[in-house]
Amino acid sequence: MKDTLAEYHRRRDFARTAEPEGGRTTPSEGRPSFVVQLHDATAMHFDFRLEVDGVLKSWAVPKGPSRNPHDKRLAMPTEDHPLEYRDFEGVIAEGGYGAGTVIVWDEGTYRNLSTDRTGRDLPLADALERGHASFHLYGHKLHGGYSLTRIRHGAGEREAWLLVKHAGSGAAADGTTDPARARSVRTGHTLRQTRDAA
Repeated sequence: MKDTLAEYHRRRDFARTAEPEGGRTTPSEGRPSFVVQLHDATAMHFDFRLEVDGVLKSWAVPKGPSRNPHDKRLAMPTEDHPLEYRDFEGVIAEGGYGAGTVIVWDEGTYRNLSTDRTGRDLPLADALERGHASFHLYGHKLHGGYSLTRIRHGAGEREAWLLVKHAGSGAAADGTTDPARARSVRTGHTLRQTRDAA
């Protein structure tokens, strides 16, 4: 886990940030967890995180996950985060990496739906390595099937993925909430209320 989180640790000064160092939480029993955090940093974005092999695999989704299957949301991979990060809400101090306010916009568990071309079940880590993973979310706001598909991966190019909702269960036409009106599923607070309370 140390190697997996090396980039996460390199970017942060834990004497200055309330973000967790990690390494103290065991993987979930039963279904693995997911979390979506709204992050008012230099650019407002949603952080989509899936528990995989003891860490949170993470993507920055500028427009946020959508419930509309017609929306293809750009998802840019970021460094792995520790499992404790799924509980993090608050303000990252000015001058620190990712400075700004964070709220837990949604959270829950997920079921891996990934298979290979023959229909054989694939562990999520293997599916992500191959560039396409499918999963069913059981969240407060997000429900049903989603897929992450790598669309750019090569020398000299920044890796990029698409996050897309499957048709059927949990699908809706309204897409994603307005970040200014978004509320934490933990406290019910908006970004502004969270910032003011810090």
